[in-house]
Amino acid sequence: MPRPTSLTGRSLVAGAAQGALLFADVGLSFWGGVDPYSGEVIDRHHPLSGEYLAARVLAIPSGRGSCTGSSVLMELISNGHAPAALVLAEPDEILTLGVLVAQTIFERSLPVLCIGREAFAALRGKAFARVEASMVTLFEHLPGDAWQALDSPLQTAEKNTAIELTDHDQALLDGEHGKAAQVAMKIVLRMAELQGARHLVDVTQAHIDGCIYTGPASLRFAEQLVQWGANVRVPTTLNSISVDQRRWRELGIDPALGVPASALGDAYMAMGAQLSFTCAPYLLDSAPKAGEQIVWAESNAVVYANSVLGARTLKYPDYLDICIALTGRAPLIGCHLDAQRKARLQIELPVLRELDDAFYPLLGYHIGALAGSRIPLVLGLEHSKPSLDDLKAFGAAFATTSAAPLFHIAGVTPEALDPAQALEANVPVPVEKIRLKDLLLSWRELNSARDNRVDVVSLGNPHFSLSEFAHLARLCRGRHKHPEVVLAITCGRTVLEQAREAGHIAVIEAFGATLVTDTCWCMLGEPVIPLAAKTLMTNSGKYAHYAPGLVGRKVHFANLAECVDAACCATASGRLPAWLQSAASLESPAHV
Repeated sequence: MPRPTSLTGRSLVAGAAQGALLFADVGLSFWGGVDPYSGEVIDRHHPLSGEYLAARVLAIPSGRGSCTGSSVLMELISNGHAPAALVLAEPDEILTLGVLVAQTIFERSLPVLCIGREAFAALRGKAFARVEASMVTLFEHLPGDAWQALDSPLQTAEKNTAIELTDHDQALLDGEHGKAAQVAMKIVLRMAELQGARHLVDVTQAHIDGCIYTGPASLRFAEQLVQWGANVRVPTTLNSISVDQRRWRELGIDPALGVPASALGDAYMAMGAQLSFTCAPYLLDSAPKAGEQIVWAESNAVVYANSVLGARTLKYPDYLDICIALTGRAPLIGCHLDAQRKARLQIELPVLRELDDAFYPLLGYHIGALAGSRIPLVLGLEHSKPSLDDLKAFGAAFATTSAAPLFHIAGVTPEALDPAQALEANVPVPVEKIRLKDLLLSWRELNSARDNRVDVVSLGNPHFSLSEFAHLARLCRGRHKHPEVVLAITCGRTVLEQAREAGHIAVIEAFGATLVTDTCWCMLGEPVIPLAAKTLMTNSGKYAHYAPGLVGRKVHFANLAECVDAACCATASGRLPAWLQSAASLESPAHV
């Protein structure tokens, strides 16, 4: 029998655990990808789809997608459905933070080990793993003592001495500003240590993603902070919550979700956050300026802030966002620094003609998968002039498949108007050439539905902008949706009132649309989606990816005009956009 092999790495969270090895070479978003109550992998595009994480050693390159992954992992740790341990190819702040918060609030933990990309490949095909401190031992078969318990006492970090603290930092750490700020500062410093930061930086504003209800643990965390006297130190907005706080009863939401989800939003407002409830804070008047140091969570918001606005934030995990808001201080690392904002991958596009608004989310989705955790520079859109709505859709889909917090588009985004400025001088960067047939594969991946019937049209992921409302109103004017089709739009309260004042909402409501505020499609389910509905249609690359796992329905993905047409006739046309038709025509009949 082959002898076990051992690999060493960097322990991100100390501990010891063992279990059957569950390996994938594709990153996994815990939010939208893992059921927080059962631990099942529900991302239907992921190779681990249908597997259960509980008591297994999960080996993935890193997380990806949503910042709420930390909340889901904390929930799994609290309810007993978490992996026994995590083995990563590269450090992942979102997943690590979920474990650290579970340590702090629930005194439960699991080991997290990062072993590097080269060593990670050696895990493929192994059956069982033991993680102890900085080592993972791999077995070809289940060892005889496999289910012998390992003693894994809770590990806590010693006082950090490597990070330079101001007098104010030390006062927060010593509890002079209350227990909530003290606990928050300890978590900030623990993450700063893991990230290798030597300094902290003042932030000017925060956007909190932890207000999404993932289960009892998420509410307990927030209410504990309130009990400890938490109060934000910088202007703070709130992401979408899990229900329309004003109308969840009217919409038929089960009180088992509506009551705690609404209470969670109230808890964050009790800490001094604004009632914003939007996943698109860049649409608010408080949007940051270029160069502004901020702490934003929510993956699409982070990517938009960094890439389109030129502000500076990491892809902050849920709960680290509120900890920084309570202290006003963030680790000076990553995209807070000039050098860490440079591209590490160049993407060359083919010649493109007759682009529509489905192109940008599809391209973002495809490039995100290519980029992984690398910041890309996209070449070939210099003359296409994508709108802010196009960049919003691109960024949301990019953030779904990528772990990177930033993208550059040559000649378009502010730090790549001169493409050379987005690259580090004299540092070679790999180049990926995208072909139309590659985009056709991604199109087919997002179009998971095989039945042309359309029961629900989903719009507003991320939240609709004022200009998207104007576009939709033009498409809906003088028409009415099919009586058996639900067309629902999610948006923030502020944008909804702007659209109402502009006259767009009257047209859209006359069409027969349902408007939902405060929450978004990643949190919506039945009865907004009727129980009998089998097929959805959306113009969102992000939602086309997540919906099959979140709500168990197949999806048609298309541009906004096609979505409105489908709402009128209850049928998807199935047409390829003009810019993809040439790729399809080159395929042999056997591959069509």
